[in-house]
Order: sequence, then structure tokens, then C-alpha cells
Amino acid sequence: MCSRASMMQRPPPEDFSLKETRPHLGGGKVTGDKLTSTYDLVEQMQYLYVRVVKAKELPGKDLTGSCDPYVEVKLGNYKGTTRHFEKKSNPEWNQVFAFSKDRIQASFLEATVKDKDVVKDDLIGRVVFDLSEVPKRVPPDSPLAPQWYRLEDRKGEKVKGELMLAVWFGTQADEAFPEAWHSDAATVSGTDALANIRSKVYLSPKLWYLRVNVIEAQDLIPTDKGRYPEVYVKAIVGNQVQRTRVSQSRTINPMWNEDLMFVAAEPFEEPLILSVEDRVAPNKDEVLGRCAIPLQYLDKRFDHRPVNSKWFNLEKHIMVEGEKKEIKFASKIHMRICLEGGYHVLDESTHYSSDLRPTAKQLWKPNIGVLELGILNATGLMPMKAKDGRGTTDAYCVAKYGQKWIRTRTIIDSFTPRWNEQYTWEVFDPCTVVTVGVFDNCHLHGGEKNGGGKDSRIGKVRIRLSTLETDRVYTHSYPLLVLHPNGVKKMGEIHLAVRFTCSSLLNMMHMYSLPLLPKMHYIHPLTVGQLDNLRHQATQIVSMRLTRAEPPLRKEVVEYMLDVGSHMWSMRRSKANFFRIMGVLSGLIAVGKWFEQICNWKNPITTVLIHLLFIILVLYPELILPTIFLYLFLIGVWYYRWRPRHPPHMDTRLSHADSAHPDELDEEFDTFPTSRPSDIVRMRYDRLRSIAGRIQTVVGDLATQGERLQSLLSWRDPRATALFVLFCLIAAVVLYVTPFQVVALLVGIYVLRHPRFRYRLPSVPLNFFRRLPARTDCML
Repeated sequence: MCSRASMMQRPPPEDFSLKETRPHLGGGKVTGDKLTSTYDLVEQMQYLYVRVVKAKELPGKDLTGSCDPYVEVKLGNYKGTTRHFEKKSNPEWNQVFAFSKDRIQASFLEATVKDKDVVKDDLIGRVVFDLSEVPKRVPPDSPLAPQWYRLEDRKGEKVKGELMLAVWFGTQADEAFPEAWHSDAATVSGTDALANIRSKVYLSPKLWYLRVNVIEAQDLIPTDKGRYPEVYVKAIVGNQVQRTRVSQSRTINPMWNEDLMFVAAEPFEEPLILSVEDRVAPNKDEVLGRCAIPLQYLDKRFDHRPVNSKWFNLEKHIMVEGEKKEIKFASKIHMRICLEGGYHVLDESTHYSSDLRPTAKQLWKPNIGVLELGILNATGLMPMKAKDGRGTTDAYCVAKYGQKWIRTRTIIDSFTPRWNEQYTWEVFDPCTVVTVGVFDNCHLHGGEKNGGGKDSRIGKVRIRLSTLETDRVYTHSYPLLVLHPNGVKKMGEIHLAVRFTCSSLLNMMHMYSLPLLPKMHYIHPLTVGQLDNLRHQATQIVSMRLTRAEPPLRKEVVEYMLDVGSHMWSMRRSKANFFRIMGVLSGLIAVGKWFEQICNWKNPITTVLIHLLFIILVLYPELILPTIFLYLFLIGVWYYRWRPRHPPHMDTRLSHADSAHPDELDEEFDTFPTSRPSDIVRMRYDRLRSIAGRIQTVVGDLATQGERLQSLLSWRDPRATALFVLFCLIAAVVLYVTPFQVVALLVGIYVLRHPRFRYRLPSVPLNFFRRLPARTDCML
């Protein structure tokens, strides 16, 4: 009954499908597959722009003869104001206001200069524009020059003072658009809140791997000279801490020759701090010396050639009468330290990497093309928070490709936001992924003060560039799917236009023959453990630096875009990966079943044809490889008719998101370490033990088969090994005197023999193999 109810509550599969669209891009100027206007991957949005530059000779309105001026720009029900100045008759604002043409209901624009007062603001003067006379500007036209306008009173008579303005109609392609005050955000007040809703471009910090090769130390002075010191080196860079093992040579001249790896970001703000410590007790370490090394002066290595090693002096401080006092002594540490420019610092999951270039710019290859992304709109968004007793969403998008992050402006209080913003990236490798995420801005209307300090995730889309045809504009509406503790949920749809333009087809084809990562990853590979640790440190550094930008790209946004936490245990993901493996092996299983049908003569005509093909290939072995490759070629040509026409998108069935048990999802959303009650943890632990027991059995069976293979010649079973050795001798003599084609022909005909000549019992070789001993007898 429960399963039937959950099936009825599950959304229909078509809700999660990708939909191709035909939007009116770039004002409809289309030539072939390419569009010719600026911002050609988005729909044009018309705006009325008002640039308030400055004013002069404003009259005083206070008793003191001064004024505190500001400008109010009013269009119908929409009103925007500049900041005000204290006691200034010649103020400069240089602020831009943008009013959406779709919402204009007035025929006049009014720019009013007012004097800010405690009780009521006084009118200084105003300028009125008839919208029918406002010029239209389309980039790449030069910006419209502002002009001086004499102020008038409410009766239309000239008064003292002038205001410099520029008024024009334009689109979102205008240079003034990103920094403008938008009438859509009229309800947002405050400088910080306005900064939080504007579109911005961010760059990830330049990341380096820092390699510290600790070789040895000399002339250490331990406090207790009557014991053998247990010395290790601790290295710190920012929040990263690494330790060497305790030196095997327990002397005052210990040796390690051990590599410690860190992630460092430009500009280098924190030094490398090294301390040599002696483990005098299980939980007590004594510092024998320490040194601090600024990173900006370190050698940079671009290939596998080693850098020169150096000796560094160790310093030690002691407390004398409550004050720190430095002890001068001759202890030194020998190290080889360098910044690795030949690696790519992995800050994303390797499955969704958007950049694979090495750190050093000198090693970069020329770009192979350009990626253009138009973020059009979203539809059907869910309410993410409550305001004034009703649900609301203030949505914005973030896209990441390579080191460049973009953030669209926030559309206030809309479940169908229209952004229509276009961005461009250079592409250096086609086998990369662009990620687009949609978020709800929780930092407006005093969100931080009210405790709403985290932007909520609405969903994200990944697009792999290698799945796109070059020079084609893809316009699709992607479902925004998010996994919640109560199941997968569609949060809306995002409408994107994507175009991948290739500058050189030959260079792009050549990329497929090159290694995926820079060559240092293969010449001096890092261990899996090192890569996991370094990736974690890199994501922390990137999120910390972007959080410090203005406006900030917040930690929860960066971590969601970088898939932080995707490596954590999940029963749902484990099932999905198991069935992915089964899907890959299903082709081999199908071939095996087909061959079994051939051997059993289910279809005699097919079996006879296979016999003939086999005899031809045995008699003419030079045809084997050409036949295989010709067969693969024909399959590829045949499948071309059914090639994918749309980019791939999130698949709930492949992810097992639509069939996951509620407890499995609750486990996936659990914190680390766990925060669930002990009885639930015990149940999940027992379930994990059960699964691990099955895996253990399978691994043991594989080991048994391998050990049986080894025991053929190990004389563990002397009779079995003697039989096998004798068989090998007879086989060598027979194969020497018999042509190989005859042997192959006889073996093939024997395998394909008619069922009348078969037995249901296992074959002799299989019986012999299963009787061989394994090391399971020695297992406890």
C-alpha cells in the first residue's frame, strides 16, 4: 500500500524531460545557423536608461543657505533615487537608472532635484522628458553624451541650477546595464542589498601545488639529552597542516626524504611555517626549532627537473620572566621547496572538470574555440521563502567554466524570472563541462540580520562541450532537479542557449590524442589520497577567496557548483554505479548469450553462416582485423541515424533518485560525523555490514580463482601439477608438428559442435581447474 502511494505521489517522467525551444533570439536577425546581432543568444529586452551625472549652482534651501541635494527619477509608479550629499551645491552622482520598457505605463519621465530635510524634502527643480522624443541607442554605437538641462519648478518656469543628464532607450547589451539601478528591484533598499543583486564576473584565484621535500636536519638540541629523540617535521600553510613520519634515525641529525604537498593561491598571503618537533611523550611534543618561509620568493618548477635544495636556519624561543626570548643556535633543516607549475590543481570533480590546463601560463596551448552561453529565463520556480505571509523567490544564476565564474542579476519576487544575459569563455579542451546553477538570494530585505544567511539552491545543469556540434545554437529548457530528504523534486526549468564555436577543427581533433591532464600528472603522479586531500584544500581556498569578493559569491554557492561532498557514501549512488557497470557489461553478456545460441544451434542457418565465416577467417587470418574494424565501422554508420540531437541532462532513473528508499536518502543527507540517533545508526551499520559481507564474498571468490591459476605450477597439489606439466609437454609437441590453422579449425568446430554431441556435465578442463587448491584453507 505504501509503495502504491509513493508511486502515485511521484511526478510523471515527462516532467523531468529536456525540451527543445525556439525563442526569438537577438531580435530575430538570423543568417543560416549563426545570428548577427550583439547579444545574439538571448532575447532582446528594451530599457529606458537615465544617467544622472551631476548638478551645478543649486540654490540653498536651509537657513544656513546650503542644500543637501539628491535626484529622484520617476517614471509612472517607479521611482529611483541617488545618494544625497551634505551641504554641496555642485554634487556629482554619475548613477544610472534602468526602467523596463515592458512595464512603462507613463508617457513622461521626471528627474527631480530635492533638498533632503528632516521633516519634508524641499523641491529645488526638475526636468521633464517626453518619452516619444527619447533617442534609441544600439551598441556598438558610442555612448550618448550627457547634456546640461536648466531646472524648472512645478509651473514650468526656469529656476536657478542645472542638471546634467543622458536619457536613451537601449537593450541589456548596453554597457550601463550591469551597474544600473533596475526598476525590477525597486523594493530593494540599501547599498549592500543593491550590490547583492547586480550581475558580476569573478575569477578563481590562481592555484599552485606547493611541494616541500624534507630531506634532513642537523645539530638539533633536544631538552632531554639522555634519550633518543623521536623527531618529525610539521608544516603549516594557512589552514593546511602536514606532518612527516617520525625519523627512523633517532639522532640529533635525523633524515626523512619525504614530500609534503599543499595548495597555495596567488596572491600569496600566508608563509610556509615549519617546525621540527620531538615526541617526548604520547601526547606531548617539544618544538626543537621553527622557521617561516614566504611563498612569493620560492622557485617555480615547470617540468620534472629537480630544483636546488637549501639549508634553512631553525629558530627557537623560550619564556624568560614572562617574555619571549630567541635562542641563537646552529640547528638547520635541509629542504627542497618549489611551486609546481606543471600540474593542474584539481578543484572540481574529475568527472565534471571545466579546465585541465597546468598552472604555469607558459605551458598553455592556444585556445581551440569559444563557448557562448545565453541565460534566457526560468519558469515554474518553486517558492523558496516566505515574505509578508506568501511564498516568494529572488532567483539568480551562477555559471562556471574554467577560472571564470559569472553571476546574473537577481530578479526580485518572480517565479518566471527573465535574465537574458550572455557570456563568453575561451575553450582550451572540448572534453570539459560548463555548470549552470540557479539560487535564491537570501541576502535582501535584511536577510542576514534575520538569520537567513545562506542562499538556497534551486538546481543546476551540466553541459559537456564534446557532446555539442560546433557552430550550432542549442536552445533548450532544462529541468532543475534537486534531491531532497523526501525524494527528487523538480524546482522549475531554466531556459539556456548554448553555442560552441571551433576556431580550428584540426586543433580540436588533435586534442583527442593528447593526455587529459598535464604531463607532470603522469611523470610524477600524485597518490589518490594526496589528490583527494589537495582537492578538498583547493575548494576551500576557492570558496574563501570568492566569498571575500564584492558582492560575495557565497560559500554554499561555490561548494554546490564544485560538487563538494559528492564523494561521501550514498546507498543510492552505490546502486546507481552498480547498475551502470551492469549496463556496460550488458553488451558483453548479450554477445555471450548470442554465442551460446549459436553453439546450441537455435537458428541453424545463422550457425552454418558462422561456421563458414569462421573457416574463412582461419584459412585467411589476415582478414580477421579488417573484418572486425569494418564491422565496427558499419555499426557506427548505422547508429548515426539515431545519434543524440540534444545535450544530455540529469537522468533521475540512471541516478536511482526516483526509486530511492526514504531511509537511504536520510542517510545521504546525514552530517559527517553522524547526527542521527544511535538505533538508526546501528541499523545502517548492520545494513552496511551486510552489503560489505557480499562484496567480501565476491572478492574472496575472485582471489580463489587467481590462486587456483597460480597453483597450476606451484606443486601445492603434486598430482594436479604433474598432470598439467605433462599436458603442457604433449601440447607443445603436438602444436609444433601440427599447423596452427588446423588446430584453430579443430578447436572452433569442437566449440560450435551440434547439441547432439554435447553433454550437460561440465567439461574436463573446468573440472580439473575447480579441483585445484587455493589458499582459503589457510584463512582464519
